[in-house]
Amino acid sequence: MFRIDIKEQNELTQEQISQLQTMWNRCATRIILSTTMARSGHPGGSLSSLHTLLVLYSVIRHRPAEPRWPDRDRVVVSIGHISPGIYSVLTEFGYFSEEDFLTEFRRAGSPCAGHVEQTMPGVEWNTGNLGQGLSVGTGICLAQNLLDRPGKTIVLMGDGEQQKGQISEARRFATKFRQGNLIGVVDRNHLQIGGSTEDVMPVRVRDEYTAAGWNVLYVPDGHDFHTIFKALRRAWTHDGLVPGCPTVLVTRTVMGKGISLMEDKAKYHGSPLSKEDAQAALRELGQDQGLLELWSSNRIEHQIEGHCKTPEANFPSIDPGEPIVYNAETKTDCRSAYGAALKDLAQRNNVPDSAPKIIGFSCDLEGSVKMQGFHSVSPNTFIETGIQEHHTATCAGAVSREGLATFFSTFGVFAAAETYNQHRLNDLNRTHLKIVSTHLGLDVGEDGPTHQSLDYVGLLNNLFGFSIFMPADPNQTDRIIRFVATNPGNCFVGMGRSKLPIITTKDGKPFFDADYLFQPGQADWLRQGDMATFLTYGSATSKVLKAWSILDSKGLSVGILNMASLKPIDKESILEAAKKGPLITVEDHVVRTGLGAIVAQELMAAGAYQQLLIMGVTHYGSSGKPDDLYCLQGLDAESLAKKMEEFLMLS
Repeated sequence: MFRIDIKEQNELTQEQISQLQTMWNRCATRIILSTTMARSGHPGGSLSSLHTLLVLYSVIRHRPAEPRWPDRDRVVVSIGHISPGIYSVLTEFGYFSEEDFLTEFRRAGSPCAGHVEQTMPGVEWNTGNLGQGLSVGTGICLAQNLLDRPGKTIVLMGDGEQQKGQISEARRFATKFRQGNLIGVVDRNHLQIGGSTEDVMPVRVRDEYTAAGWNVLYVPDGHDFHTIFKALRRAWTHDGLVPGCPTVLVTRTVMGKGISLMEDKAKYHGSPLSKEDAQAALRELGQDQGLLELWSSNRIEHQIEGHCKTPEANFPSIDPGEPIVYNAETKTDCRSAYGAALKDLAQRNNVPDSAPKIIGFSCDLEGSVKMQGFHSVSPNTFIETGIQEHHTATCAGAVSREGLATFFSTFGVFAAAETYNQHRLNDLNRTHLKIVSTHLGLDVGEDGPTHQSLDYVGLLNNLFGFSIFMPADPNQTDRIIRFVATNPGNCFVGMGRSKLPIITTKDGKPFFDADYLFQPGQADWLRQGDMATFLTYGSATSKVLKAWSILDSKGLSVGILNMASLKPIDKESILEAAKKGPLITVEDHVVRTGLGAIVAQELMAAGAYQQLLIMGVTHYGSSGKPDDLYCLQGLDAESLAKKMEEFLMLS
C-alpha cells in the first residue's frame, strides 16, 4: 500500500508525486466510468476533491484489511455525494475491488450506494444530508480524547454546505472542547448544484472558521499534490499553529478538474457524462477506448450478492446497579428518577483512573432534565453543548458508535421534532443513542403549545431501528433507564414535566417494585377487568387509574394495560384485551399517530374485530395547568370514566 510518512517528510519526493499522478489517472477513469454507466451520480465534485483525497489516504494511519482498526485515523466524508471519488480512492488503497465498485455502483441491492455508506469498507459514516459531517467528526474526536486513543479525524466538506447552520454549531463545539486532533478540509470550487456559491448564498468560509477560533490554512491550488501535502502536514503537526485548536484547510479547486469539457461547470455537480462525452474524457486521460463497453458488459453480467449491512459498533459492558424503589407515599417526577438513575450508573461505571463508559449530553437544560447529579460525579463526561440541538443529536450519535453508552437529554420539542433528520441519519448509521426526552405533551403546562410536544410517537415510529419507551411513574423510569444503559441500540425514553403519583397495586404497594423487570415489547396489566380495557402509557396512566376507581365503585369491571413499550409493541396483550371487550386508548399525544393508531393497525393485521375508541390530543393546547389542559381535551379522570360508561352501553 502506498504510504507517505507525514511526520518525517517535509515535502513530497518527485517519485511520490509521479505515483500520485498515476493513481489520480486511474481514479479519474473510475469516476467517469462509474457515473456514466449508472447514468447518475456526481462526477464534478469527485474530480474536484480527488487530489486531496489521494494525499489524505496516503498519509493517514489505516489498515484496509482491518477497516475498523481502533487506532486508525478517521476520514469522515460530509459531502457524501462525491461517492465516485471516495470509492475510487478506497479501491486504489485496497479496501475493495475495482470490479465491485464499477459493476455495482448505484444498483439496487448493492452496498455501493449513490452516497457514501458504511456498507462499503473504509467508509466511517453514512452521509448525504449536507452539514452533518463536521458534527460527526467532533463526536469521534470527543470519544478519542476521552478514551485516550491516538487517531486524528479529518472531515471533508464542500463549500456549498458551509451555508448550513449546523456547521456553525459544530465549529463552536470543536473550539470549546479544544479538538486539536480534528482537521477540516473544505473543497472550495465555488460551485454548487444551483450555480455559483456567491449567487446562491455567499459564505466567507475562511473568515467564519477564523471567527470560531480555528486555525485556518488556505491552499491556493487544491490540485497540486505538493501544496496539499505541505498544508496537511502543518495541520497534522500544528507547525506554527495555535496548539489545542482545530484546523481547517480551505483548498481552492475546480469542478470537474482534469476533464476539459467538465471543468468549472456547475452542471457536472450532479450530472454524468453521456457515452460520447465519456469516450472523449477517457481519450483525454489516455485510456483505452474500449473500457466503457467492457465495463458496461461486465456490469450487466455481474450478479449482486446483496451484502448491505452496516458494521456493528462496540457497546460497553455496563453495571446496571440496584433499582431505586420509590414508596407509595412519594410524589416526584419521572425526570428526577431519571437523574437519580443516571447518577448511580455513572458512579458505578465511570471509575476514576479508568476509561469512562457513560457520557451525557445536555443543551443548556441541565437542571430541567435533571442531569446535575451525573455532572457532579462525572464532570469529564458531562458534555454541555449549548443551544445547539442539531449538532448535539449528530455528535452524540457519533459518540455512541465509539464504545460509550451515550445519553442525550432535552425537551420533547427539541429531542424529536427539531432533530428528526439527525436521528434518521443516526438510525441509518446504526448508532446506540439513548434519547431521554423530558417535557412531553400537554403535561408541559404553562409553557404553552410551542413547548407541548405531541407528535413524538408518530415521528419516531418511522425510524426502523428506534425503540420507544414511555414510563408511567418514577419507579418504571428507573428500570427503563437501567435497561437502555445496558443494552445496545437506539432508544427514545419519554416523560412529562409534572410530579406523578406512584403506580400501585390494588392493595397499595408499588407496582414497579424491586422485583419488576422491564422488558421491551411487554405490557403491564395494572388492573384486570372482563368488560373492557383502557390502554395507556406515560403521564396519562395516573388519570386512567383514577377513572378506573370511579368505574370500579360503580361495579364496572374494566382493565388497564400499561403500554410503556410502544415500540416494540406487545401484540399479544392487545389481542388478549380485545377478546375481553371494547378498547379505549388514552394518551397525551396527537390522537391520529400515537398508541391508538398502533393498536388499530395490530387489530387489523390480526383480523381481530373489536370496538376501539381512540382518545388523545385533538388540537393544540394552550398555556395552563396540566390538569386543566387535560380537562379541555377530555382526558381527565371523570371524562374518561364517563366515556367508558357510554362506550359500554353502546357495545
